[in-house]
Amino acid sequence: MEELLTLRELLIGGNIADALLLVEEMTEMSKDDKLNKISSFAKILLMHLIKQKAEGRTTGSWDASIDNAVFEIQKTNCRRKAGGNYLSVDELRNAVTEAYRVALSGAAAEAFGGCYRPKQLAVMVDRTAILEDGYGFDFRWGER
Repeated sequence: MEELLTLRELLIGGNIADALLLVEEMTEMSKDDKLNKISSFAKILLMHLIKQKAEGRTTGSWDASIDNAVFEIQKTNCRRKAGGNYLSVDELRNAVTEAYRVALSGAAAEAFGGCYRPKQLAVMVDRTAILEDGYGFDFRWGER
């Protein structure tokens, strides 16, 4: 909110150059916020994909969490008024890849009753295959 008030003051004062700099900063802040939200949902998505692969099964709850994570990634990445997306396909892939380590820790705490450490669980699953599954979601349309 403070940034908007400052922007207003800059525009009223005719300081267009500083106003444009502030707009750029606000745009980056907004994109960072979107990236943080997408990363959080990517962790949930990957955690459940890891558990599915490790245990060789799924549950309705895991499937619902996967569907919800994909939906929330789509919703967060969608520019409703301007159209298009905040993050490119490559940026989405990077967000999913970066979320893997934390997702593995979460999956280790839950899979098999939490009896394996993340490093132990990591050797039980194919990281590349899980990431490919995660990338396989069309985050614009919700389909694989």
